[in-house]
Amino acid sequence: MTARTLDESAKGVFAIAATPFADNGALDLDSIDRMVDFYRDCGVTGLTILGVMGEASKLSDEESALVAKRILDRTDGQLAIVVGVSAPSMQAVESLTTQVMDMGAAGVMVAPTPGLRTDQQIEGYFHAVCDLLGDTPIVLQDYPPSTNVWISPPLLNRLFADLPSLKILKHEDWPGLRKLTQFRAAEAAGIRRRVSVLVGNGGLFLPQELQRGADGAMTGFAWPDMLVRVCDLHAAGDVDGAEDLFDAYLPLVRYEQQIGIGLAIRKEILRRRGVLSTTVTRAPGPSLDSD
Repeated sequence: MTARTLDESAKGVFAIAATPFADNGALDLDSIDRMVDFYRDCGVTGLTILGVMGEASKLSDEESALVAKRILDRTDGQLAIVVGVSAPSMQAVESLTTQVMDMGAAGVMVAPTPGLRTDQQIEGYFHAVCDLLGDTPIVLQDYPPSTNVWISPPLLNRLFADLPSLKILKHEDWPGLRKLTQFRAAEAAGIRRRVSVLVGNGGLFLPQELQRGADGAMTGFAWPDMLVRVCDLHAAGDVDGAEDLFDAYLPLVRYEQQIGIGLAIRKEILRRRGVLSTTVTRAPGPSLDSD
């Protein structure tokens, strides 16, 4: 297996993958295989695993390693695999990073640990992470609605200027279009190198974010084939066509983006698409009733 390493040129769609479970709550390895094949057939560039949608906090260390290995073995180097390694403990971040990079992961994703309040604290945290992980390529996840850590555009610019192992900004601030424009303007002004920006939030604002300079999406919408086509149309210069296609799916994008129940909805759609065997989420987790 040849590892595909992340760099600043990353673009396209990195699908955020759920972790499939059987009815008894155990890992469903057969569904993992189908899921990898499904995403590859949809034309994604890569997968991001063991994030919030992957219920990483509900997995044991052994299960996290098993999920990563199963996915990496199944992709056999055909997709770039990013592994979420965020954890309260720096030792846990380092341990999982070492394991998955040895398995052939393309890089890891790190969000600021909750509780950071000042620019100095945030800056110190990412310097410590980058020092710890060496030359491992890192996706910086900027998701204030989840972490409650707010990173200003000037601070983002300093982090990406000072820390060369930061390769991608996963942009999930909301509202965030102005922030994305300011981030790209800093590059145009020569303040720092150009880096990749992949956007999240279920793809809810993807056409507008592409128009503001995003390179693609890193999100979990259950029709990733649509996201891939939107990105392809935009890259080919068909901005209106990209937005028209997105608009046709927008009711589904919006429906999936419901707080709390969104993961259960995504798993149900993936079940209906023949990817997952069940819609089970580990407790405490959301579930759909018959209505």
